Amino acid sequence: MLTDIAISQSAPIRHIKDIAAATGINNNDLEYYGKYKAKLPLKLIDEEKIRQHHLILVTAITPTPAGEGKTTISVGLTDGLNAIGKKTIAVLREPSLGPVFGLKGGATGGGYSQIIPMEDINLHFTGDFSAIEKANNLLAALIDHNLQNKKRSLQIDPRTIVWKRVMDMNDRALRHIVIGLGGTANGITREDGFNITPASEIMAILCMCTGMEDLKKRLGNIYIGSTFSGDPVYARDLNAVGAMAILLKDAIKPNLVQTLEGNPAILHGGPFASIAQGTNSILATKMGLSLCEYVVTEAGFAADLGAEKFFDIKCVNANLRPKAVVVVATVRALRHHGGAKKDELGTPSVTRVEKGLGNLGKHLENMQLFGMKAVVAINLFPGDTEEEILTIKDFCHKHEAEAVSCTGFTDGGKGMTELAQVVDELIQKDESDFHPLYDLERPIEEKIHIISTKVYGADGVEYAVKAKSQLKHLKELGFDYMPVCMAKTPKSLSDDERKTGRPENFIVTVREFEFAAGAGFVIPILGEMMRMPGLPVIPAAEGIDIDENGIITGLS
Repeated sequence: MLTDIAISQSAPIRHIKDIAAATGINNNDLEYYGKYKAKLPLKLIDEEKIRQHHLILVTAITPTPAGEGKTTISVGLTDGLNAIGKKTIAVLREPSLGPVFGLKGGATGGGYSQIIPMEDINLHFTGDFSAIEKANNLLAALIDHNLQNKKRSLQIDPRTIVWKRVMDMNDRALRHIVIGLGGTANGITREDGFNITPASEIMAILCMCTGMEDLKKRLGNIYIGSTFSGDPVYARDLNAVGAMAILLKDAIKPNLVQTLEGNPAILHGGPFASIAQGTNSILATKMGLSLCEYVVTEAGFAADLGAEKFFDIKCVNANLRPKAVVVVATVRALRHHGGAKKDELGTPSVTRVEKGLGNLGKHLENMQLFGMKAVVAINLFPGDTEEEILTIKDFCHKHEAEAVSCTGFTDGGKGMTELAQVVDELIQKDESDFHPLYDLERPIEEKIHIISTKVYGADGVEYAVKAKSQLKHLKELGFDYMPVCMAKTPKSLSDDERKTGRPENFIVTVREFEFAAGAGFVIPILGEMMRMPGLPVIPAAEGIDIDENGIITGLS
């Protein structure tokens, strides 16, 4: 089989104006980025149509490091639904260069279930990430300028500053740095660090806002730190809002592209689910629901991270009511959760699959916590045996969930029509009754306890000394009414990546908190989470190249 990039490069691609026309978008409303990409104006959002149309979430079991193919399933399901006569659009996140050049590769799907133009999307796309990076770092520059400015100083205590710079690359050397060296002309010397761009609060704000005015309000609410007298300092106090907003004036608009089969797709925003809310923008989701009868979207990593945040943060904030959930599972991941080592993931083993099914079962139970009906999509890989597949299907049947074998990677939309039919039947039955897991009025500790015990399966929660101090501070600031956005390893249901399967008898530890007042949530950090990832032993970047004709190879 051809590589992902070879499939993408050989596929016919339609002019974006044709994709727009088929979706009911007037040509005059398009802001072209070449022939195959366009920005969409926010005026296309129609709340009445949103209420009439159907939102489908694609999530997954706890993945192996390479991922289990949520985006591939999302794209394939979009093509499958269109193939059975349902007007459907995919609404997904934009890729980050960190994974592209690191371990996981791009985020446009795989095989014959891809979003195109693949190279453009996985690289600079329409410049949204760059705009977010610049807005973030403008605020950082204004903070350090204020520390230096004797005439207009806000008297910010440098020891309290929580705002970090960002860049969209995995660079572990920038996690903890010292800035302002070289004398007084070069600023105030202090400890600082970089996060990766998907972890920027600006990214979270862009994905949570409902328009330009809301964007500006949220930017103003960004918490910076405190003065020497203990008063809080926000971005609005630095008169930063207007300048940051103009850097985001185009980035706020969702991006229209297409699948390999010529169906519409919107990509917008890209927060990671392990360290942020893990879903595309509210604006993009509402845009999709305004344009098409069915919207397929996904949330990062497994359901304990992406899906929980999608429900408790995004859906609550945007008043969205999803109609169905697809939980992606792979035989290899179940082998992994059943005890298979890395070099054994391709070796058939019904015993290991059976042992690993506890992980899938927990994620199905979690969907029920939110009142959601789920379908299991078995993303098939070469080497999966019929006996292993039947074992999964029997397990799902006993848990009142239908499991469907999916071959979107090799067959595109035609390999996803069965899943499309099952999902459509589930929507028509209208049996899902979505509700969030907690009330926002509950104290922060209760929200964390509910997620940790009900979703993760923990016995309880402990707080490090630093976290206890920060918890007191965030209550003083009035942040305790906000939802919580848990930062946790994606490799386990617990906060210990070594605990695979369905962990039991464990305590979750909150190490510290970060405040995202602009985005509208509090971030408890569990375990040794890093907001600036490092590169793997062999980075994907080493296998990527371009020839004299501009043909890219090695990108996936």
